[in-house]
Amino acid sequence: MKIKNIMTIILIIVGLYFIFAFRDHNFKRAIDACIAGSQKLEKPMTVQEAKKFCEDEIIGGK
Repeated sequence: MKIKNIMTIILIIVGLYFIFAFRDHNFKRAIDACIAGSQKLEKPMTVQEAKKFCEDEIIGGK
């Protein structure tokens, strides 16, 4: 019983580590895709402008 509780706590800690370590992965991929898409507009933005615009849009959409 005691080993089961210890294993549960260890697995929860490991799970939380992975969640917090990789939570920005999808956000960074979305920003990269948005920046790439912005280059195909009629009036392309600079990389810095596109990054700021995309971050504002993605964060604002949450």
